[in-house]
Amino acid sequence: MNLPGLAWRFLWARPLVAALNLALLALGVAAMAFLLTVGSQVDRSLQRDLAGIDLVVGAKGSPMQLILAGVFHLDVPTGNVPLAAVDKLRAQPLVARVVPLALGDSLRGYRIVGTSPDYLDLYRVQLAQGRVWSAPLEAVLGDQVARELGLRPGERFAGSHGLGRDGEAHEGTPYTVVGYLQRCDCVLDRLVLTAVDSVWAVHEQAQAQDEEDLLVLREEREVTLMLITYRSPLAAVTLPRWVNAQDALQAAAPAVESARLFRMIGVGVDVLRGFAVLLLMVGGVSVFIALLHAVRDREPDLAMMRMLGAPPWRLALLVGGEALWLAVLGLAAGLLAGHGLTHLLGLMLARDRSLALHGAHWTPEELWCIVGVFGLALVAAAWPAWRAVRLDVTRLLQTPR
Repeated sequence: MNLPGLAWRFLWARPLVAALNLALLALGVAAMAFLLTVGSQVDRSLQRDLAGIDLVVGAKGSPMQLILAGVFHLDVPTGNVPLAAVDKLRAQPLVARVVPLALGDSLRGYRIVGTSPDYLDLYRVQLAQGRVWSAPLEAVLGDQVARELGLRPGERFAGSHGLGRDGEAHEGTPYTVVGYLQRCDCVLDRLVLTAVDSVWAVHEQAQAQDEEDLLVLREEREVTLMLITYRSPLAAVTLPRWVNAQDALQAAAPAVESARLFRMIGVGVDVLRGFAVLLLMVGGVSVFIALLHAVRDREPDLAMMRMLGAPPWRLALLVGGEALWLAVLGLAAGLLAGHGLTHLLGLMLARDRSLALHGAHWTPEELWCIVGVFGLALVAAAWPAWRAVRLDVTRLLQTPR
């Protein structure tokens, strides 16, 4: 029998011990793979969503809430700000671009965002089909929205009041789909985009009792948030201070708030990563103990192999082969479990219209995990293999069994 086959038979000669060692290695690999794949995708998604946005301006409140609501669309906004604030910010010489956002409605859980075409330029996203909105009550769908809901250019839908799924539908003011976007793996994938005028028209129609009410609502038009791009680095020093000095405005720097968010999340991730490393180390120690006991139990068999002509290095390879089989099986089971958990988490987040996660995503760090597991297996097998090489064949053959 060849060495791999013989090592396989030796490994499963003690199935419970082999299964325990395999489970420990697989759990460690699964935890590490899950953290690496989820962390990589979340980091990439957040960095992509933050690209080109230097400042978020909204109503007074929590800066973190402004970022979560205005950039990632994962929270409710702090309130609305007067429409005049948009013109005031556009008049600032340090501001290169102001992208207004008007929130308040949704389509089956996907947020309807009133904005300008500059929002598409911010993320450099192209249309997959159709055109950009050019009139009120025209909508462009993100890739995820279009795929899940099956709406195509020319079809109509009614938005629901609120950012959840159970709001009252605005049946009297339906939107017409005029296009949908290419997939960008960014926040636009899960948004319904339209003109700011569309959001105003829907809510004014729903709230106005008569023409006089309609005129009052038009005079009091507001936006929810503004995404700012600086014209020069000097704006980072002066503009947030100027914004915060205004009575109704609050500034939030995405770079600062995202760093604070990463620090908050990072503590838990570090704990989980440490736990995964601990599982791998415990698995390595367990493999070492199992192989050491296996060599002791098989000393007469190994001595017989030496007597039949097997060189010492062949016995060492036999012991190392058992460890490598455990590493291969543990890696296969662990990676499959880790990516499977990532896929399940992605499905859960997709139902909540949150971040997109894919189980098929691989990271370069996982290669180091694979190398580390093989290295751990070889280290665990080193001393048992040395014991197998140094067997006293004469003594063992003379010892009655």
